[in-house]
Amino acid sequence: DALREFAGISAESSAPESLATLAFLYMCLAISAKYGDVPSVDIVVWSELPTGAGLGSSAASSVCVAAALLAAISASAPVSDCFGCSMWTEEELSLINSWAFQGERVIHGNPSGVDNAVGTWGGALRYQSGKITSLKRVPTLRILLTNTKVPRSTKVLVAGVKDKILKFPAIMNPVLDSINAISQECQSVLEAMPGNPSPEYYPVLEELFDINQHHLNVIGVGHPCLDRLCRVTASHGLHSKLTGAGGGGCGVTLLPPDTSPLAVEAAKRDLCACGFECWETNIGAPGVTLHSPSSLKAEVQRALSMS
Repeated sequence: DALREFAGISAESSAPESLATLAFLYMCLAISAKYGDVPSVDIVVWSELPTGAGLGSSAASSVCVAAALLAAISASAPVSDCFGCSMWTEEELSLINSWAFQGERVIHGNPSGVDNAVGTWGGALRYQSGKITSLKRVPTLRILLTNTKVPRSTKVLVAGVKDKILKFPAIMNPVLDSINAISQECQSVLEAMPGNPSPEYYPVLEELFDINQHHLNVIGVGHPCLDRLCRVTASHGLHSKLTGAGGGGCGVTLLPPDTSPLAVEAAKRDLCACGFECWETNIGAPGVTLHSPSSLKAEVQRALSMS
């Protein structure tokens, strides 16, 4: 509350830039109090992630700010490699993650900790009953990420699922058990892929995408726009499912290595015609990394120089 007053941010404000400022101020003061004063620095945030779309943009910001502040006061000192990047030890990553989680609490109140954990360690992780386990040797998967731009409330969606479980426990509990089984099967496939990058794994992942999407519709977190997304990509031979809380938001489409570039472009064109926004990207990438200025992409350098 004191920081809100200091920064001139009202208690009702939920603007992403206001919450990001609040999280930064909190982490900066708390880290200074624990490890020593943070030196005078300029903090510039540049991001391609849309806010409020369920893609973890706040966690990405919190992880980067925590890592930068800790590095600035030498509470963590990453080891450089030959590619102009630096990585932290496991102990330092745990420290970064713990402070990033505090930033997420400032922004969201009671987050699960999943987003900041993924942002810190990268790759993939398993979240079950509040326990987070990092998966080792996960392949990098090429995906098409689509934002339907339909707003949704995680709180409302979660409440709806709980109501269905209470109303139809004999129906809903087996569905949830099946979703858990899908998750376990997917984990097994992903962990088997790096040692044996056979194309036969991709049809299995595509089937799991389809089954999971149907189950998510059953428990009530689907949306007509997500169904439309799945139909559009299916018409181009691609398989999709919702991601995040559902009820709108984003969907993810798997792009196997043998996917035709023409099919991807056609799918993107049709999705954009629906009013959606698409990006080609990868999942399974590294986590937080300290880059040397020379290793930054040109557009990032331009953004930083303009600040």
